[in-house]
Amino acid sequence: MKRVVVGLSGGVDSSVAAYLLKEQGYEVIGMFMKNWHDDSVTISNECPWLDDSNDAMIVAQHLGIPFQAIDLSKEYKERIVDYMFAEYKAGRTPNPDILCNREIKFDIFLNTALKLGADYVATGHYVRREEIEIDNEKVFRLLAGKDPNKDQSYFLCQLTQVQISKALFPVGELLKPEVRAIAKKAGLATAEKKDSQGLCFIGKVHLPDFLQQRLEVKKGKVIEVPASSSVFSKEWAEDDLVHLTQPYSLKPNSGAVVGEHNGAHYYTIGQRRGLKIGGFEKPLFIIGTDTNENIIYTGMGESHPGLYRKGLFIPIADEHWVRKDWMLNTDESRKFKARIRYRQSLEDCTLHQKANGLYIIFDKPQRGITPGQFAAWYEGEELIGSGVIS
Repeated sequence: MKRVVVGLSGGVDSSVAAYLLKEQGYEVIGMFMKNWHDDSVTISNECPWLDDSNDAMIVAQHLGIPFQAIDLSKEYKERIVDYMFAEYKAGRTPNPDILCNREIKFDIFLNTALKLGADYVATGHYVRREEIEIDNEKVFRLLAGKDPNKDQSYFLCQLTQVQISKALFPVGELLKPEVRAIAKKAGLATAEKKDSQGLCFIGKVHLPDFLQQRLEVKKGKVIEVPASSSVFSKEWAEDDLVHLTQPYSLKPNSGAVVGEHNGAHYYTIGQRRGLKIGGFEKPLFIIGTDTNENIIYTGMGESHPGLYRKGLFIPIADEHWVRKDWMLNTDESRKFKARIRYRQSLEDCTLHQKANGLYIIFDKPQRGITPGQFAAWYEGEELIGSGVIS
């Protein structure tokens, strides 16, 4: 009998994962990860960790499986929270959920489970794992979840072959309504519980309050750059990879000062809310930030050219290939599909591998390409690789 430690989060997906594994004959242990102690910046009625922990324990008792909670808040602070602050301070927008999966769930949590004699860990992610053989070696494929509205493969885009080999995703073959129906039929307390929002295992966070713990308020100018600006008029050839992937060269004289902000490090490209500046024909969107000069650049309307770019660049140190047998050689190019955020539809693109890193050029310009976020590329349903946008 194989032993599996399930990361019980207190939600319906992980609850059903534990139920299904027990039904399949695995020896199942439930474990809740507590990663956060500071409730002052969380919107407590949205996703309180204490309620989640209690729900996880109730599910474990109902299933008749052992249960324990582990405190990983020290590791979470060091690997995720400190990284978030450093990224925001540098004017980049991090993705803590992707890092949480790579650094916490499928590293520290996985190693804890292995010490308990586990053969696998399991989570409630909507993703599928498939084992194949290439040249007499096992290779693990990471495939999109069957539910197109819940596919979470993007959040696992930094996992390694070793991590995937030790992971099970029991709900990946199911649609969300099917998961809730199974939970209801099995009498699980989480059957009707709404999905949580916010940071991985923290809950919904009021981001300005969270960031102000370490990043001080610093008043600065908001500049509105007109769509007709010459900054956006230049068109680059498809083989001019550098210019196609560079952000626009925005300067204080690119437009007019229209307001004041509390710190450029609090904002991200594509953001609309939080500016609190009215009186324009269309809403203002952030098209650039400069944390050195503490300036925010905005454009009016969703079709503003400053919101769109044709490509992005990933330094070679930040490239990650889930399937290393798909890696490109230097000066090699290949067609893939890619996304630059969760829930975005996959977009046609070409990957160009150069000595300094990877250039991703999309067939159509993409809205809100943001430094610090992750781009993930796919072949069909299979996640092939990912990297941090420069």
